[in-house]
Parts: sequence; structure tokens; C-alpha cells
Amino acid sequence: MRVRVATTALGITAAALLAVPACSTDTTGTEHRTTSSRTGKPTEAAQESAALSSAALESRLLDERDLGSGYLPKPERPAQHDDVTVIGCPALSELGADAATGGTLAFPHKAGADFTYGGSSSEISEELYSDSVKKLSDGIDRIFDAMTRCPTYQVVAGGTPVDVTSQKLPAPHGLGDEQWSQLLTFSAGGRSTVVKQTAIRDDSLLLIVSGSPALVDRHLDKALTKATAAG
Repeated sequence: MRVRVATTALGITAAALLAVPACSTDTTGTEHRTTSSRTGKPTEAAQESAALSSAALESRLLDERDLGSGYLPKPERPAQHDDVTVIGCPALSELGADAATGGTLAFPHKAGADFTYGGSSSEISEELYSDSVKKLSDGIDRIFDAMTRCPTYQVVAGGTPVDVTSQKLPAPHGLGDEQWSQLLTFSAGGRSTVVKQTAIRDDSLLLIVSGSPALVDRHLDKALTKATAAG
């Protein structure tokens, strides 16, 4: 598992669940279905595009030119293998244990980028995944469902306890095929961080934008447009 305490939403808890890049405790972001504004569960018969490679996903991430002035890339986070324990949320505990052993939630094709803004503690993270429609839909839905089933719980990552509260938000209608959104508050060491996380599945691509709520709202449309652009 790659876990650091934590700013991107799927960071602290879902790093253990989806094996997504985690985050740091500074700022601003990876299972009761939070905000799914779903157009219907995808079926095996539905036509879908082939999964994109990690290299192709990398080219579809936002960069400093897309974000505008004041944004700086964060250094790549070193891989860590700390134990992660979820306290007070059995649904998350089960999902975390599955992912920790290389379970089916670890999507094979992925890319991510993290940025700070204006020299402050505000951050924004973007993650892209590609797989079959069914695997993406089922995987992310299970994570959001588990995370919001327990509105308060605690995550212990590498010996550091972090209190987490989750609140479902209205999903952004009209974007992609399925949408989820939530607001998370991480509290550790006397500090609290509020993180908004929105996930959008468009065909065989999954976009997750996490971080300062204002920055997520500002760049979500732009991130989806670039991620789903052909070629």
C-alpha cells in the first residue's frame, strides 16, 4: 500500500483501498453511496472503448499550463508501505484488507498529478484510471459507498491516528456517465483539513479530482475535457 497522511480524498482511506497515490497532511486528494448520480449500472453488453495505457493517461492529465499561474507541481511522493487500520467502520476495514492484498480494486492503468497553489497550503490532485466500464464502476462505487456508510471513523496509517468525517455532496450532473462526490474532513495532531473529492466515470476512463473545494470546483470541467479528448 502507498499511504501518507493525507490530503487527497482517496488518499488516506482509499490509498489502502484502491492503491491510489496518497497525500500529505497539509492541506487543502481513493468506499453509502455518496453522491452517485448514476445513469444506470453499466452492463456487459454496453459498447465501450478499450482501456487506455498508463502512458496515455499521463498525457491527459492537467499540467501547469492548463491550471494557470500560481500552480506548482508537488514532488513525487515516495512509495510507502505502512500498515493501515480502519477503526469504527467495518465496511471500510473489509475493503481495505482486500485491496491491501492486491485485490480487484487496484486498477492496472493509472496516472496522477499533484499541485500546490499560490504558495499556500491549498492543493489539488488529479487521478486517472482506465479499465473495463464494469470494473471501474463497481470499484469506485464500492469505495464511496463504504466511506459514506460511516460518517465518522478513524484511520491509523503508519502509527498516526487520523479522525475522518465524511459528508455526501450532490454529484455534478451532466458530466460523464456516472458521478460521485463527497466532502471529507481529516483531523490529526490538532490540525484539520477539508477535502472535496469528485469522481466521474466516462466510458472506460475514471477521473478523480481531490483537494481544496474551491480548486476542485474550478478545474473539474477542464480536467474532464482534457481526459476525454480523443487522440
